[in-house]
Amino acid sequence: MRKILLENAGLKISAILLSVLLWFFVTSRGQSEMSFQIPIEFKNIPVGLGIVTASAKSVNVTVRGQERLMKSVKSSDIRVFIDLGKAKKGEGSYHINSDDVRLPYAMSVANVDPSAVKIRLDETAVKSVRVDPVVSGTPERGFYVKSVQVDPKTIVVRGLKAELRRIAEVKTDVMDISGMNKTTTQELNIDVAGANIKPDTSAVKVTVVMGGKRI
Repeated sequence: MRKILLENAGLKISAILLSVLLWFFVTSRGQSEMSFQIPIEFKNIPVGLGIVTASAKSVNVTVRGQERLMKSVKSSDIRVFIDLGKAKKGEGSYHINSDDVRLPYAMSVANVDPSAVKIRLDETAVKSVRVDPVVSGTPERGFYVKSVQVDPKTIVVRGLKAELRRIAEVKTDVMDISGMNKTTTQELNIDVAGANIKPDTSAVKVTVVMGGKRI
């Protein structure tokens, strides 16, 4: 048996190598690559911590697959995650590997750039702040604004400690009183644009009490 196995060993090894090369040729035939800019999604953020800064908000993902399948791939088919389950307060570097990228079936990750992201975490807190209603416009001639009331007058907001220290009040969306001639109540959303905070209450009631003409 051994004699049979060793007989023409060189030719047999060559045949095996040729088969491997042919397999690689066949499987790689029709393969192509495409790159997509994909936003990073953060998961398992520890309770009591929030993201202050991240060195990148998205990564360039190069995907490899059969050319016929690649033609239908969209950036929305790809997702990139960074697991912060073991993160601690402060700055850390978090690597992104192929396991952190979700792709359509039969495709693989060729490259991720950048392959690591620096993220700084800080403690979160809650704070009660004053609600400042925003009113614009001019009432009907002969009428005037006696008072502007808001309910509730204060709300609780959540966010990073460093952010909350700078906030004493939040504003509402604008209530237009142009041409108004009677007391009116509207429900207005809380405007937190530009602030990294989240209000527990998304809207409040604002009442503009009008004075002026008597009928």
